[in-house]
Amino acid sequence: MFKQSEKSINLQSKLTVFMEEHIYPKEHAYAQQLQDATDRFAPMPLMDELKEKAKEAGLWNLFVPEKYGQYSDHGGLTNCDYAPLAELMGRVIWSPEVFNCNAPDTGNMEVFMKYATKEQQAQWLTPLLNGEIRSSYAMTEPQVASSDATNIQLSITQEGSEWVLNGRKWFITGAMYQRTKIFIVMGKSDPENPNRHKQQTQVLVPKDTKGIQIIRPLTTLGYDDAPIGHAEIVFDNVRVPIENVLLGEGKGFEIAQGRLGPGRMHHCMRLVGAAQRSLELACVRAESRITFGRKLSKHQSVREDVAKSFSEIQMARLLVLKTCEKMDAVGAQASRDMIAATKTTIPLLTQNIIDRCMQIHGAGGLSEDYFMAEAFNYARWCRQADGPDQVHQMALGKQVIELYTNRES
Repeated sequence: MFKQSEKSINLQSKLTVFMEEHIYPKEHAYAQQLQDATDRFAPMPLMDELKEKAKEAGLWNLFVPEKYGQYSDHGGLTNCDYAPLAELMGRVIWSPEVFNCNAPDTGNMEVFMKYATKEQQAQWLTPLLNGEIRSSYAMTEPQVASSDATNIQLSITQEGSEWVLNGRKWFITGAMYQRTKIFIVMGKSDPENPNRHKQQTQVLVPKDTKGIQIIRPLTTLGYDDAPIGHAEIVFDNVRVPIENVLLGEGKGFEIAQGRLGPGRMHHCMRLVGAAQRSLELACVRAESRITFGRKLSKHQSVREDVAKSFSEIQMARLLVLKTCEKMDAVGAQASRDMIAATKTTIPLLTQNIIDRCMQIHGAGGLSEDYFMAEAFNYARWCRQADGPDQVHQMALGKQVIELYTNRES
């Protein structure tokens, strides 16, 4: 059960070596380079160096799904094959970009693979796959509860041969990054349509289009996630050609549903890696510190925290893999129950595990001397990203009730 292919196992070995040789030794240099940068949202020379090494090592575009294997050198991976690779990358918050496997670009590239025209793919997907540009997915809005996607208010109206966009978005990941060149924007094009799920449309908007205003970078628990960042954006009479529509008018909700399932799982895969590394660091810390005449590792409360964390990581990993197995068998749409269960379980579970490991590190656990504070922020952020937990729990609860009450006696 949950056996990875030989291809995945080989990539895991190569990725493990790459992390040990090129990523972990560069963590402090990366932090220093970011701190010294004149513009925190500019491309980082160290990142570019590591990307070239990843390409040379054959560790590029690992996220590409099996059915879109033509877009990768490795021929594509199943979800079960990709999960342990994403877990390894999750051990260092910024490392997924080294392998062109970071959010939101992986989800956006899948959108282009699934829904874009050949012309749109040539213009945007190819440079994204090459790592030459970055992208953003503009959905969330500050003035409405965006957890209900049908609430989205940014207007998209057709005027002749153009779409005209007016509205405000925020927490748009990647929008601050200098290399980001394209926004996938979701808005309301047919607000009077009686079908609430046909009111939305998604269009492609180049970042340099007239009328786009980057209002400010945003933080989560004080982290600005530079150089990728999150932004608040205003679209003021932004005009793009009619052919910039994705899939077709009224298809925005459909695209959103197709995009967010795999993306939610990628976050959970990475979070397992962050939790695993936190536990490993906590064990080393417990063996190296002495309180009240004995090592921390000899104290009962510390051992209990370590034991509980170990057990929860095993459960988290198994839940991720079980969901991946179902997605590989029947697809993301038919696996929405397991995706919801995973999305609402893993971030909170990881947050609690990292919190215990931070506690074992004392005040240092709250500092930037260790990666755990930023990983905690990531886990907490994921409880809101791609829809808050409560929305997924509401939908999952409905599915489960129907499952057990609609059976024949």
